[in-house]
Amino acid sequence: MSRMLGQDAQIAAFREAALSDRLHHAWLLAGPEGVGKAGFAMAAATWLLASSAGPEFDLPGFDLPFGHRIANFIEQGSHPDLRVLMRLPRDKSDDLARSISIDQVRGLQSLFNTTPGFSPRRVVIIDAIDDLERPAANALLKNLEEPPAGTTFFLISHAPGRLLPTIRSRCRLLRFGGLSPREMTRVLQDKLPDEPSDEIEALVRVGEGAPGRALRFAGLEIAALDAAIDRLVEQGDPTNALRSSLAKQLGTKAVQARYEAFLERAPARIAAEAKRRSGAALATAIDLWAEARKIGESAVHLSLDQPTTVFELATMLARLAPATGSVKA
Repeated sequence: MSRMLGQDAQIAAFREAALSDRLHHAWLLAGPEGVGKAGFAMAAATWLLASSAGPEFDLPGFDLPFGHRIANFIEQGSHPDLRVLMRLPRDKSDDLARSISIDQVRGLQSLFNTTPGFSPRRVVIIDAIDDLERPAANALLKNLEEPPAGTTFFLISHAPGRLLPTIRSRCRLLRFGGLSPREMTRVLQDKLPDEPSDEIEALVRVGEGAPGRALRFAGLEIAALDAAIDRLVEQGDPTNALRSSLAKQLGTKAVQARYEAFLERAPARIAAEAKRRSGAALATAIDLWAEARKIGESAVHLSLDQPTTVFELATMLARLAPATGSVKA
């Protein structure tokens, strides 16, 4: 298993608890979305189940001997003592359900009512605990209050403050922060070995310390998209040429993913520019950001015309340019 960058302290804390027989039954993995909490949970679960099943090994972190049978079962999705709860796809749709249902949580009883298959341990990962509907959270609470023997829960949360206090109080908290630019670069180079350096640099900026977020934009030529956005902010668009070009490039269903990336990047660029301003210029930037975010969040859901939407957002970007008359009416 490859080394998990930026998580040394969290790995050490979990290993110490497990190896000293003080392993808490529930771990709340809290931090921004995309920083690697789910990866940590799966790696910790694999290491825990493998260590318990044997044969004994002594390797750093969550590393396992090559070809370990427990790791193979987990990779194939066939380990009987591991259960992962996530939002499920809706019927006849690629969209995910709004929440993790009470039926999914109740389904854990089949795991708890049987003897573990390979060792005394079982693991449940919930990704994310924020997605549990209220009845499901109440059902899970019963398991946390009276944990089944040998069961470890990993509860992934992007917003732990919103959880039921009774759930938080029954968990040991592990906090996760964003990765450094250097760590982000190493992760992305490992995941995307064929991407050019300028694209990796752009993805590092987009990710803001969260590899998962950066990888959502992989393959979308974010460096070129951000360069076009920067030109609008820095130079304006007195002839409409830049905006018309962007609207043409991003205005078809064939480039839907890149269009949706623009819907995120445009408000983000306005927000970044607002941080550099004060007085009336700051007020203008904040107003533009609020409008751009509203459009960006609703454009796909409302099926707004793509070229028109791109042109409108590009106009907001161009209005930030310093030169008088930088935007053609």
